[in-house]
Amino acid sequence: TFLHDLFTVIWMGGLIVTVISYLPSIKKSLGAGPQVKKVMMSFQKRQSIWVYISMGGLILTGLLMSNRNPEFDSLFGFGNAYSVALSIKHILVILMVGLTLYRSLIVSRPQVVMTPEKEHLSFKLLVINVILAVAVLFSSGLVSAFAKPFSG
Repeated sequence: TFLHDLFTVIWMGGLIVTVISYLPSIKKSLGAGPQVKKVMMSFQKRQSIWVYISMGGLILTGLLMSNRNPEFDSLFGFGNAYSVALSIKHILVILMVGLTLYRSLIVSRPQVVMTPEKEHLSFKLLVINVILAVAVLFSSGLVSAFAKPFSG
């Protein structure tokens, strides 16, 4: 559970902090220009390593944690409230992984010239992923609420 929470904080917390604090602070301090782009590219390069590690860690720890609860039906099972909440969480995470990979490997990769349109698309995808991250955190709370306590 600790590792699952840590990977969640690194990836999803990093996304949220980037959008609500880090990016606005950089733009306010440096103005909208090439310096902001340079800082964000450097930040994204470093953060993406942690994000990829967190994605793998979340998959591994999530699979291990799912089997611990007697309410767990199956991967993407909808037999009870716990499984429904967990399945919704998994679907949201899959969407986040897809958006993250598309944004970092296709739209914003270092070899690509970033046109204003691509920068705008990259920012939109970042914001969408933040919204999904909040939804994942909400569904995670539901999963915890529906989980049966351990006996013994």
